[in-house]
Amino acid sequence: MGGWSTGLWALVPTICVALLFWFVMRAILRADRTERETQARIEAEEDARLLADAERDRHA
Repeated sequence: MGGWSTGLWALVPTICVALLFWFVMRAILRADRTERETQARIEAEEDARLLADAERDRHA
C-alpha cells in the first residue's frame, strides 16, 4: 500500500471521531432544546394557575 490508500487510512479515524462528536453534540443540543421548551411550558402553566388563583381571591 502506498500513496492515496495510506493517506486515506490516516484520515479515516479522524473522520470517524469527528462524526461521533457531531452526533453526540447534536443529541445534547436537541435534548437541551426539548428540556427548555418543557420547562417554559410548565412555568407558563404555573403562572396561569397562580394568576387564576389571584383573580379568584380578589373576587372573593
